[in-house]
Amino acid sequence: MELLKWIQLLFGDYGYVVLFFGLVLEFIALPFPGETTMAYAGYLSYAGKLHFGWLLILAFLGTTIGITITYFIGLKAGLPFIQRYGKWVLLSEHKLERAQKWFNKYGQSLVFLGYFIPGVRHFTGYFAGMINLSFRKFALYAYSGALLWVVLFLSIGKLFGPQWNLVFHTVEKYSIWVVGAIILLALILLIYRYRNSLLISKIMRKLKAKPVSKTRQN
Repeated sequence: MELLKWIQLLFGDYGYVVLFFGLVLEFIALPFPGETTMAYAGYLSYAGKLHFGWLLILAFLGTTIGITITYFIGLKAGLPFIQRYGKWVLLSEHKLERAQKWFNKYGQSLVFLGYFIPGVRHFTGYFAGMINLSFRKFALYAYSGALLWVVLFLSIGKLFGPQWNLVFHTVEKYSIWVVGAIILLALILLIYRYRNSLLISKIMRKLKAKPVSKTRQN
């Protein structure tokens, strides 16, 4: 509850700015409860105190700017710099080793999935830079993951209102499974629509290829 009171005070004093700068700082690995803040901001939108569209834009920008900064730090400075100075932004040796194991396991797709893995999202940008992942691929994974992440947690407060805290803890605990289910559902819908499109195209081709009977002349 102390954390929630602190977030409430911050929103009371600074409004939208809290969400943007808080998420930028979180991805540099400074202590900021990004998911809790987004869920509460969504609740404030439900209550009519903040505009959901602005929250979505600012949360997306804060997240993408923050992770992009870490990408370029990793790209330009490399692992030795992060090992030496990372402790000042809570990038401990233990956390770096853990993130490296995840990267070795999932590769560049972790840039997308890392948002939903506790203690990992803060490091994916750094590692993407350190392994020289092209910026185009980084942006594709990082920005699409960021959009799904901010929509998911802002929507918790917006959709569930006063019950947001209860739903938030459940989603936070199983977020990687929730995202997996969303992706699976999206794939099923895409396959269904693609198959329907193919079926319609096939039928149309058959109709066009079917010879037209000539009318009898008297």
